[in-house]
Amino acid sequence: MNKVMLIGHVGKDPQVRYMDANLCVAQVDLATTEKGYTLQNGTQVPDKTEWHTVIFWRKQAETVERYVHKGDKLFVEGKIQSRKWTDKRGIERVSVEIMAENFEFMSKPQTVMTEPAPQPMPEPVTPTTQPATPPKNDEYPF
Repeated sequence: MNKVMLIGHVGKDPQVRYMDANLCVAQVDLATTEKGYTLQNGTQVPDKTEWHTVIFWRKQAETVERYVHKGDKLFVEGKIQSRKWTDKRGIERVSVEIMAENFEFMSKPQTVMTEPAPQPMPEPVTPTTQPATPPKNDEYPF
């Protein structure tokens, strides 16, 4: 069985591409961290962070494009896929990626408002019948 479950933070805004027939593909760099600890002899073992490349397709990729931003915390389920490719200099490379099958926001998604929020109506001003008098010199705050 090829199954991966990750909880991590998005390292930078998603990279999104559209292919033929409006097929959306999004790539997210996800950081997962194992907390450090102290051994019985007092040795400190630091936090260990791993970076994962997560690929989203179709509707999930469109959702990622709209709502996922740097710093968001995500839960991702998927499978590991490796691929070989040759770079521009002719060097053969291997990439290991997570092909997302499902994901959930673990932090509130940041949405961009498309129109300004309505402002409250000001209270009606009632005219005063007394004339305004200037304050005495000792009433100024300076």
